[in-house]
Amino acid sequence: MADRRAGGGAGDEARLRLVAHGIVQGVYFRASARVQANRLGVRGWVRNRRDGAVEALVQGPRAACERFLEWWRHGPERAQVDRVEVREEPATGELEHFDVLYE
Repeated sequence: MADRRAGGGAGDEARLRLVAHGIVQGVYFRASARVQANRLGVRGWVRNRRDGAVEALVQGPRAACERFLEWWRHGPERAQVDRVEVREEPATGELEHFDVLYE
């Protein structure tokens, strides 16, 4: 994961914006992401993008976000993730739970 800061411990709050490219829509990626997020205790959202990718914003303990990212790199069984974009952002407090967004 990019942008590891000196002195950061496992209890640090992290916020990641993730984009998965490949065969990631129509394979229960969003629903599976919600299950993983709830299991790991991270907050945020996931949505399909018009370009065929799936995007998520996740925030929570750094270790939990890293485990979510590990899962994101392959996704659910029917997905084929070809490429993942990861961007770390400053953690904020507005996220209370994990939602699937429909647009």
